[in-house]
Order: sequence, then C-alpha cells, then structure tokens
Amino acid sequence: MTPSEIEAYVDASAAALGLKLRSDHRPGVLRYFALAAEFAALVDAVPLSERDEPALSFAPVSPREKEQ
Repeated sequence: MTPSEIEAYVDASAAALGLKLRSDHRPGVLRYFALAAEFAALVDAVPLSERDEPALSFAPVSPREKEQ
C-alpha cells in the first residue's frame, strides 16, 4: 500500500469505528499499519493449494525460546 492509501484506510477505519485519533498518535498508527500491511503482503504471497488446511492450533514462540 502506498502512504496515501494507508492514510485513507486509517482515516476511514477510525471514522467507521467512531475512534478519535489524536494528532500526536497519528504518526505511530500510520507506521504500525504500514508494518502490518507489509506482514499481510508476505503472508498473502504464499501460494496455497486446495489440499492445504488451516493449523489446528497456533502456539507462539518467544524469540528467547527459539534461540535455545
């Protein structure tokens, strides 16, 4: 998403939810949404077939657990 698309999406979402976004919070919200959009694009880029099924459960692992 382009920066202008992100701004438009955040503004529309806040309006639809009735959220008042403070001006000092706006830059952080836009940065986080841009990061989330990048993550979503990575996930969306993974090809799936008809035989792929969702996981039965998700167990997150902290970075420290992964290192051990």
